[in-house]
Order: sequence, then C-alpha cells, then structure tokens
Amino acid sequence: MVEENFAYGRSFIHKLDPKIRIIASIVLSFATALCDNLYLAMIYSFISIFLILMAGLNTIDVVKRLKPLFWFLLMIWIILPLTFEGDILYRFYGFKITGQGVVLCIKITIKSISILFLFTALIATMTVASLGNGLHRIHVPDKMVFLVLMTYRYISVIEQEYKRLLRAAKFRGFNPGTNLHSYKTFAYLAGMLFVRASLRAQRVHQAMLCRGFNQKFHTLDDYPPNRLNSIFLMGICGASVSLVILEIIWV
Repeated sequence: MVEENFAYGRSFIHKLDPKIRIIASIVLSFATALCDNLYLAMIYSFISIFLILMAGLNTIDVVKRLKPLFWFLLMIWIILPLTFEGDILYRFYGFKITGQGVVLCIKITIKSISILFLFTALIATMTVASLGNGLHRIHVPDKMVFLVLMTYRYISVIEQEYKRLLRAAKFRGFNPGTNLHSYKTFAYLAGMLFVRASLRAQRVHQAMLCRGFNQKFHTLDDYPPNRLNSIFLMGICGASVSLVILEIIWV
C-alpha cells in the first residue's frame, strides 16, 4: 500500500475541503509555472513555503521528496548554461557559460521546487479517498476518478504478484543477469503479470457488481460549507491573479 505520511494531521490545511485544496493547487501551480519573472517566482516560493508551514509538515520528510526533482534540476544546470544563447559569463576550456542560461536555470529551479511544495502542502495532506472525492466534486469524469482509486488500491497487489512470480522463477534456478535468457525470463514475467492483473480485474469488477456498484462514486465523508474554505480559496485566487497582473504590468 502506498504510504500517506502527510495525510493525517490537525492543521488548518488538513481541515480544508479537498475540493477547495485541489482547485487552489491547480490555480496556484499554473500561475507559478507561467511566471517568467525571477522576483515574482521567489514570491511564489515564499507562498509555497508558507503553505508547508501552515500544514505543519516535517521539514526533513518534505526535503526527502525533493530528491527525484534534484536529478532533473542537475541535468538542467549542466546543459542550459552551456547551450543557451546570451552574454558569456565564464569560459572554461572552450565551454561558454551564459548569464541568461544561469538565470533561466534559477527560474526553473525556484518554480519546480515551489510547485512541488504546493502539491505537497495541498494534495499530499489528504488521503487518496479524499482526493477521489474532491476530483468527483469538481466534475472530473468518473472513469478518471475510478482509475486513480483502483490504481492506488491495487498497485501493491500487483507488486506482491510480481514478487511471487519472481520468487517462483528463482526457486526453479533462475539467476538474473545481463544475458538473453534473463531478458526473456523478465519478458515472460511481465506477460504473466499482465495476464493475472487482467483476470483479477475481471473478478474485482464482478465482485463490485454483486455489491451493487452502479458506476457512481459514493463516500461517507461529508464536507459542509465553511467560510474558511471560501476565504482560503479567494485568498489563493486573489494572490495568483494579482501576481499575474503585476507581471504583465512589469513587462
């Protein structure tokens, strides 16, 4: 089962309606991604850090989530300063580092980390069931919602099935290596995994129909109208629109 380390808490963010959090994250992340001003990008980063603090998340756990992003940013920092056209900032054995390339790398770094912080504070602080509820209430197609929920529910089952197949192969003398036999064996394992996943999906669907499944998403969670939800959403939308207008005026 996929862990939901940030989903349980008593902070202000955790008490917000999932629908409000999803809308706020979409609005703010789009505004952040479209920002082309370095100073305004830093303001977006301050907003994302403020949301992390409001959610009361553990700083070390949040930083750990940045590890996959760091590899992408490292590639950007290696390539862009050397290939982006602009004023030469530094020469090194025929390589030219441009100032515009460095500035672009800084923008990408700030915006990437800000967006990840936004989704960590607003989306990762809810359970997958609550996420499905919120997506359904903002009129995301039911099939997409079911796909998210079923993927979350059965990804660990598929992982266990893969481990079972791999263990059975090793019992029969399979020793993984970099050879044609190993590649063929892993291909057979992948094929068997898809076949078993398909059969299990059919059984699950039949079991759901036997329990009255009628193509609708139902939940026991109730989120009555709350003034704080409206104030939070208006604040996020107001800040996003203000920063977008400020960037347009600045240009």
